[in-house]
Amino acid sequence: MSHEVDLTITGGTVVTPSGPRRVGIAVKDGRIAAIAPDELLPPARRNHDATGLHVLPGLVDTEAHPGCYVPLADDLASESQAAVASGVTTWGIHAPSTRMGHPDFPEFVQPDDVISFHEVIDHFTGLVETDSAVDVFATFMLETDRQAKEIPEYARDHGVTSYKLYLQSMSPSAEPHWPGRRAGLGHGFDDGTCWLTMEAVAELGEPGVVCMHCENWEIARIFDERLRAEGRTDWATWSDRSPHFLEATHIRTYGDMAAELGCPIYIQHATTPESYREILELRGRGVTCHAQTGPHWLHFGKEEFNAWRINVPLRSRENNPNIWRAIREGIINSVGSDHVVSWPPSDYDSSFNENIWELKTGFTSRVEMLLPVLLEGVHQGKLTLERLVEVACENPAKIFGLYPQKGSLEVGADADIVLADLDRTVKVSNDMVLTRSGWTVLDGHEMHGWGVATFLRGKQMSRWEDGAPKPEFIGDADGRYLRRVPGRGRVPVGESVGVA
Repeated sequence: MSHEVDLTITGGTVVTPSGPRRVGIAVKDGRIAAIAPDELLPPARRNHDATGLHVLPGLVDTEAHPGCYVPLADDLASESQAAVASGVTTWGIHAPSTRMGHPDFPEFVQPDDVISFHEVIDHFTGLVETDSAVDVFATFMLETDRQAKEIPEYARDHGVTSYKLYLQSMSPSAEPHWPGRRAGLGHGFDDGTCWLTMEAVAELGEPGVVCMHCENWEIARIFDERLRAEGRTDWATWSDRSPHFLEATHIRTYGDMAAELGCPIYIQHATTPESYREILELRGRGVTCHAQTGPHWLHFGKEEFNAWRINVPLRSRENNPNIWRAIREGIINSVGSDHVVSWPPSDYDSSFNENIWELKTGFTSRVEMLLPVLLEGVHQGKLTLERLVEVACENPAKIFGLYPQKGSLEVGADADIVLADLDRTVKVSNDMVLTRSGWTVLDGHEMHGWGVATFLRGKQMSRWEDGAPKPEFIGDADGRYLRRVPGRGRVPVGESVGVA
């Protein structure tokens, strides 16, 4: 007689990049133990009926910023619950050292506040273990030569193989309205720091990667001054101050540096045709160049009054098909939420202003947009469900050294699973979200398809039952800190990414 497992999920359609299958999944000790027709699965202590639903891997969201404007301890619990209730089971948290556990949490960061990540990583991983509802890996946002030189130590001691260059913040003194000091960035850096970072990451081997926010604010400040002088206050002004070529020119410049050093790079916000040409040119030269976009760039345009302000800016509504096409054609190979909650007070009334210069940068609840926007894309025929799984689950896990433990539905992988109802039509409202700010830019939008249950390592963390008004978090703070291993780009099936 077969050994009993902990859980079976039956009746659904399992979706992988290779296509859908009408099979069930058995889970034992937090891992997928079998994938087979329902009648061939072993007996289980509990069964979850997924009839009529599609079974997806848990989403691997590679860019999130909890703890950006308030201490991480005040942010991680609520935002990770929002994440897992929306289908994300693995979070890549990006943070500078001042936001990972600085003893004083300076609201407005100064250069002397920027310290070594050795001093803050234990605080960060401790909070993940006690407060997070999702598994977490870290991407350090670097600002100094010292931090860049310590990359081999960070990789060896803390399992960190991904690093972020927030290129818009290189010259804070040149940007009169620079918000970085409130977001934890206080130092500024130059091309020498970028060189040291890429040089060190190239030496790590897979899955070492340098993530880059490409947006040249040293030029944007000129447009900023001129638009203010013209008296522009409409929301599209924010996009006009940072036009397409300011994104593309950074990709070209720092792509050249990556080519010289043999360093893999990851473009965080690839939003324009000009950027896509640069990405393809770099790939043609042999550069490992990944590209990400996010749900807000896919769903909104700068002309819309409910589209808000973000970096890089929203593009025109006419540009949105270019982003969807880039996903379909493989230019963009990853999608992430870029989740953040704005500085307090972060409620809607405190964040809103009709004047773009007074409107708070960023907007809340982006992680809760991620899967719904992609499922809406499936509904509208903009991408297939198989491609959704590639860009939101499998590829992110591969790029960041977590695959196949994360981002896949195969025997031996963590049983991180999302059940999606493609037939559910949802009129989004602010009272549906779990983020601590309590509102979403999707308020009033009708979306087709929604995640109705999420499992983290086989434990159900959320549900949205028929007739219930909204998703519900039903789990615990079961998240783990995930260590990556330099030189090992894949996790052998049945093994784990190192856990702190």
